[in-house]
Amino acid sequence: QQSNGTSYGATIVAIITLEAFAGMWINAFLVCVLCIAWVKKKSLNSNEKILLLLGCSRFCYLGISWVYHFLSTIYPNYLYVLPIFQVVLIIQSFFNCSDFCVSTCLCGFYCIKIANFRNRFFIYLKVKIDRMVPWLLLGSEIFSLVFGILVYDISDKAQCNNSTGPGNLWKVNIKIDEHFFPLYFFIGLLLFTSFTAVIFSAVFLLFSLWRHKRKMQTNSMKNLSMDAHIRAMKSILSFFIVYNINFITMIVMMIYSAKEQNPIMFLIYVFLHSFPGLHSIILIFTNPKLEKTLLRILPCVKCKVCMK
Repeated sequence: QQSNGTSYGATIVAIITLEAFAGMWINAFLVCVLCIAWVKKKSLNSNEKILLLLGCSRFCYLGISWVYHFLSTIYPNYLYVLPIFQVVLIIQSFFNCSDFCVSTCLCGFYCIKIANFRNRFFIYLKVKIDRMVPWLLLGSEIFSLVFGILVYDISDKAQCNNSTGPGNLWKVNIKIDEHFFPLYFFIGLLLFTSFTAVIFSAVFLLFSLWRHKRKMQTNSMKNLSMDAHIRAMKSILSFFIVYNINFITMIVMMIYSAKEQNPIMFLIYVFLHSFPGLHSIILIFTNPKLEKTLLRILPCVKCKVCMK
């Protein structure tokens, strides 16, 4: 079969390829550094466990998403053949949902671990959070697996009794979009839950930072707790911005998903594949250990001209 690529499709594939491989390199760096630390120390703290799973989820999501867009644009006849489409879709949905669930766990972890309150329930969570993290991560993966199975079931029904000939591919896409409308509600609920968790985490951290700053006004020494608050706020505010844009993106995608070669969909694809890499960079630079490792391996850092 001949490829079915157009200039519009080729442009999308080229941009997504650059973004996906750049994001995969960034997340691979994150995973490799944490795995090396795991081997050396024989253990990982709770923050490193969350970042490790987040990096793995984003790396796999970018890889399978690139495969999906490459096949759907260049070789659509191969993609819409059972069970290739369903397998690719369930893997993509699993890792995408895992990304959001683990990100939400990271926001909650930062809030509970760093914020200081005298509430008994909050103190209990602060003491037990390290033991809760593995179970939260396991629950996130189970939830993501259930979500992937749900997507598989809906996509299987959408393609049932549909012809996959070249002339009917666009009709198949429309029917699949119609079947996926109920799933948009589920995705919206997931985004809203994550968005709410990020807002509450940011508010609690800001209030804790304000109280801590009032107590430390007379202390001229550098305070480590203040630095930890600020680093956590940077991470959580980046999540806040990302979830805002993701929520808007989902609404726009519902409106324009049935329209072919639409500039709006082009912008959505560009953002969705740039976010995992860009946000991972933010997480790296808000983590002192990861930041030092990244700056140490970059050849540009050793250049005196760049240092100036």
